[in-house]
Amino acid sequence: MFNKKLVTDVDVKGKRALVRVDFNVPIKNGKVADDTRIVAALPTIKYLLDHGASVILFSHLGRPKEGPDPQFSMRPTAEHLAGLLGKPVAFAEEAVGPIAEAASKALKPGDVLVLENTRFYKGETKNDMELARQWAAMADLFVNDAFGSAHRAHASTEGVAHFLPAVAGFLMEKEIIYLGQAIADPRRPFIAILGGAKISDKIGVIRNLLAKADLVLIGGGMANTFFKAQGYPVGDSLVEDEVLDTARQLLAEGGTRLRLPVDVVIADRFEAEAEAKELEMGPIPSGWRILDIGPEAIAAYAKVLHGAGTVVWNGPMGVFEFPRFARGTFGVARAVAESSATSIVGGGDSVAAINQSGLQERITHISTGGGASLEMLEGLTLPGVASLLDK
Repeated sequence: MFNKKLVTDVDVKGKRALVRVDFNVPIKNGKVADDTRIVAALPTIKYLLDHGASVILFSHLGRPKEGPDPQFSMRPTAEHLAGLLGKPVAFAEEAVGPIAEAASKALKPGDVLVLENTRFYKGETKNDMELARQWAAMADLFVNDAFGSAHRAHASTEGVAHFLPAVAGFLMEKEIIYLGQAIADPRRPFIAILGGAKISDKIGVIRNLLAKADLVLIGGGMANTFFKAQGYPVGDSLVEDEVLDTARQLLAEGGTRLRLPVDVVIADRFEAEAEAKELEMGPIPSGWRILDIGPEAIAAYAKVLHGAGTVVWNGPMGVFEFPRFARGTFGVARAVAESSATSIVGGGDSVAAINQSGLQERITHISTGGGASLEMLEGLTLPGVASLLDK
């Protein structure tokens, strides 16, 4: 399945390895607030260090608008990584230029350097080849372990691969094997659960999964658009009127494989303390809005998940930030964890729900990339993967 060269397929001893990681993590008061993505990169970093390489790490963080901005500095990630590795980690106050070059030249085998935020440079998101060439000039080998950015053709994810031998890290390999396998050759029944606010973000994904999966279970705001496409009044619920025709097509294509919630939880306003009612799916009174799937829907979804062979879940079932409207999301999280299926969870909100439920140990694979995992589920080729050397 995974036909790209891995870091284990090349000799790294005495080499300077430029490693694109996904250290796009939340920073609060100058400290890393959630280190999931940093921990996910450790196997690749440690492998390189153990095999005599020096390591130059670079990543984007947030969306800085106009060049360098201290609130988006990578410095806290370098400090946090030093604690995880139990050794000093150098930090360069720029990602390219004399400071970065001097810092990379000074590295000895076993040393680690973190460069400043790649998005402090305009050319990064434009996949500027001159910027990519400057990065490549610092190293002997490029290792891409940033699955979360693999769907973007940026200078640090795709461009650098034009100038250096480019191989995959262990996280990249793991993500592609799990997500690729789920699509190419899943254990059946293969059940996909799709939630979140919008159908428009996931039209390609729904289409591809309807062709591949045995069942596609729908929840979240996107269910409202399907309900309206079926002719139900949905009150003040969030709806994408511009994709109603697409929703009708998907309902026709999906037939019995596309399942919508049989009941919902409605609220009289979009607030944590709103009045809530459970309702069998039918016309929603005006002034009310759907904020979660109902108990019968949770039970119906749990029943089919129980016998699944492969489960892929992306997107919450309701507004789970409000405890009153979180039962659907947490109920589905429990059902996925209790299933004996190979389970793959992707997308920030679904991952947050799994972590909040304390069920992460019972999920086969939690994806670190929301957008990238969706593009894989859509069957698209990711630029950051396509640019790596084939075995």
